[in-house]
Amino acid sequence: MSKLSYEDKIEIYKDKKNGMSIKDISQKYKVNTTGIKYLIRLIDKHGFDILRTTKNKYYSPKQKERIINRILLYNESITMVSIEEGLYSSGVLVNWIQKYKENGYNIVERKRGLSAMPKVTKKKDSETDNEKIKKLDELILAIDDYIHYYNYDRIKVKLKGLPPINYRLQSSN
Repeated sequence: MSKLSYEDKIEIYKDKKNGMSIKDISQKYKVNTTGIKYLIRLIDKHGFDILRTTKNKYYSPKQKERIINRILLYNESITMVSIEEGLYSSGVLVNWIQKYKENGYNIVERKRGLSAMPKVTKKKDSETDNEKIKKLDELILAIDDYIHYYNYDRIKVKLKGLPPINYRLQSSN
């Protein structure tokens, strides 16, 4: 996503709000659909100013730990936390978690009140949890894609060959 200019990101957002499908935007800008969905959700939450402030924003170790704990302690979604915290990509948070686990995962386990286990076992368990979270996020995005397709792109013969949203708009005029 970082290869796009500020202006490109604004155009992507405008294209989506003007009804262009995620797939078409993806092809137009040669960016994966997940990145486009993330960008749109980020702008919806924080406005266009977030595009200027997130790329080189500094996060102190305490801030990073607080954000990481939202995932590891409270089982929140990586994508949702990344958007709420205004990170330019959910990959940033994934990298923070990976480094945190390599350097200080035992601290998190003690806060949870869990008994001490070998670090290798804990890391393996948490990677499985992260895979589940990632799969859940992918499922949510796939469902969003399907709902968009179903309402905006799917042509229905019974609706005069129009997608449902266009038929509803036509019939309301």
